[in-house]
Amino acid sequence: MFVGHTAVALVAKSREPRASLALLVAAAFGLDLLWPVFLLTGLERVRIDPGNTKFTPLAFESYPWSHSLVMTVVWGLLGLVGVCVWKGSRSTQVLVLLLVVSHWVLDYVSHRPDLPLWPGDSPMFGLGLWNSVSGTLVVEGAMLAAGVFLYLHGTKALDRVGSLGFWLLIGLSTMMWAGQPWSAPPPSSRFLAWFSLGLDVTRVGWLGGPPPNDAFGSLIEKPPCSLATFITALRFPREAVIPAQAAIQFAVDRGPRLSPG
Repeated sequence: MFVGHTAVALVAKSREPRASLALLVAAAFGLDLLWPVFLLTGLERVRIDPGNTKFTPLAFESYPWSHSLVMTVVWGLLGLVGVCVWKGSRSTQVLVLLLVVSHWVLDYVSHRPDLPLWPGDSPMFGLGLWNSVSGTLVVEGAMLAAGVFLYLHGTKALDRVGSLGFWLLIGLSTMMWAGQPWSAPPPSSRFLAWFSLGLDVTRVGWLGGPPPNDAFGSLIEKPPCSLATFITALRFPREAVIPAQAAIQFAVDRGPRLSPG
């Protein structure tokens, strides 16, 4: 799924207003933050195949380290430990674990049978919602609407800039998602990996707002904007890093800060 992951993060925020929305969104999209990195390193593979499903032209040939069920649970437990180390509340720890695991569950609904249970020789699963454009729009659209409704009833922006930023993020995400069946396919898997990485990190950075003075010590109570710095500091090709840096820096500099409740 796409905006379905945003929806569950918004629902989680409505249940735990003290938790950082950026942290919850990062957990909900956690597997998709790992996936492009594994693509770029050659550990996983995707093929651009228009018509593979009616909603997306992507054929996920191999992604056992980011999207198998066993590894999803492992990543979720690592997220829980990370929140625990940085002294997040018990409820936030559990939410992070559940959000990471929810990614596999939602992808199981939308993907064709290409999701493994474990790395290696595993059966593949997927219900194939993406084979129906109308079905995908209805199901994910309803999830997003419900998530936004619950979020708005559980928190509010600190100011008009925060409110505008939230709606801008939701609007742009919705347009990019809903327009996929009629958009040109990515030119290459490498382009797709960099675009996906930049998009996901920008989404988290936008919700995080300006970086706190103590970025690591404030990981739970204040959004983890240092993630953007970490990713762009990796030794990737300069021509690929520059556009990602620009998008991430814009998100960090201009992103709204939202009140916890």
